[in-house]
Amino acid sequence: MSTIQQAGTFILGSHTVKRLGYGAMQLAGPGVFGPPKDHDAALAVLREAVAQGVDHIDTSDFYGPHVTNRLIREALAPYPKDLVIVTKIGARRGADGSWLPAFSAEALTRAVHDNLRNLGLEVIDVVNLRIMFDTHGPAEGSIEAPLTVLAELQRQGLVRHIGLSNVTSTQIREGRRIAEIVCVQNQYNLAHRSDDALIDDLARDGIAYVPFFPLGGFNPLQSSTLSDVAQRLGATPMQVALAWLLRRAPNILLIPGTSSVAHLRENLTAAELKLSDNVLRELDGMAAAA
Repeated sequence: MSTIQQAGTFILGSHTVKRLGYGAMQLAGPGVFGPPKDHDAALAVLREAVAQGVDHIDTSDFYGPHVTNRLIREALAPYPKDLVIVTKIGARRGADGSWLPAFSAEALTRAVHDNLRNLGLEVIDVVNLRIMFDTHGPAEGSIEAPLTVLAELQRQGLVRHIGLSNVTSTQIREGRRIAEIVCVQNQYNLAHRSDDALIDDLARDGIAYVPFFPLGGFNPLQSSTLSDVAQRLGATPMQVALAWLLRRAPNILLIPGTSSVAHLRENLTAAELKLSDNVLRELDGMAAAA
């Protein structure tokens, strides 16, 4: 069994994917804006991910903008038949790199077509609707209008499956009345665990949960507990954090991002890490201390 297969699999839309995937956000320039510092290195990371068995890549046309999707196409097209590409819409970038809502029917439709063109696809496997009522986290408000637009694009055959990102439980319930929701992508990691109950609810319904910032994102996880556990296990703190997520629930799909081939390989070996019940209890205490 290869390293990544040890993480197991879960259903995402019409595909069964390995639970360790890859997030392409860090392939863009600083602040997820502009081109990468090293174009060839970015292509190498994508090719190595697929070579290592990754079959689930997360991206968006507002990374760059347009940068990561064009890199994915250059590196991997024609795509392997088992590769699932997941993108997201609902935001745009300002000229200064700011993150702005883009919820109108025109903006959402244009975003789907931009993703199709830059990825070189006729249909996108999964499109997540990113809710931007608050850029710092989920905030209540009806998602009916933008989700209805995305559902219509699905009926037109441009989108196979729909997911939601940066949403509350109330919004997920609303969304499921409008369209079948195959995944939810929210912030979640060892220290940021407000979605604990939601993850369990989604697991019961067979819906994938994809934590963004699984390693802390722009503020990487830092904890003496995490460092101590990693040292005892002969692993890095980030490997331990990923292994904990894999143990947390069977419906969790991971998309850790990196612009380094070495770091990519390091992330994927988290699938081999075995955490005892005592270690899990230690790590669970990080949430209480956060």
